[in-house]
Amino acid sequence: MEIPFAIISALTLVAGIAAMTMRNLVHCALSLAIAFAGFAALYLQLGAPFAGWAQVIVYIGAIAILIVFAILLTRSDSVGEKSVFSKSWAIGSVICLAVFGMLTLAILKSDLTGSHVSTKPEPTVKEIGNDLMTRYVLPLEAIAILLTAAAIGAVIIALKENSPGKEESDVTKLEAVEPLKTEPSENHHH
Repeated sequence: MEIPFAIISALTLVAGIAAMTMRNLVHCALSLAIAFAGFAALYLQLGAPFAGWAQVIVYIGAIAILIVFAILLTRSDSVGEKSVFSKSWAIGSVICLAVFGMLTLAILKSDLTGSHVSTKPEPTVKEIGNDLMTRYVLPLEAIAILLTAAAIGAVIIALKENSPGKEESDVTKLEAVEPLKTEPSENHHH
């Protein structure tokens, strides 16, 4: 095993465990972003540049940032928790190990392990880009519109309007304060 692969794998694994066990949602989201970055680095190291950079652009640049903004926009002003780790970390660990075990078993029993699947050359990033901008431009634009609508919907849901019985917001309080009155000095020098 190569040293860079081992370091990236360990970092990705630790970040994934932190995303699963931490109590603070912002810390979980940032740990998830680090895990996504680890996956991107693994893809790049394995010679899959399109998958690696798509991981960076889509998962780190869009999804992880959207999760962080959603958490920051919707969370309440709650008092800090006592423990750093969630109480349900054991259940999450058991589920994680069960999924890992099933995936490992499926890979080991697969007929494709150890055999060379295809001698056909892999498509390059340039070929994938050309296909996206020619043959698949309509689905690509539809996905872009869908993601934009989802982001706008998330912002609208996150905005809270003040109801009459609730406390006024800081902006409303600031607007109610009268501005300081400054009196012109009596001595004007022309």
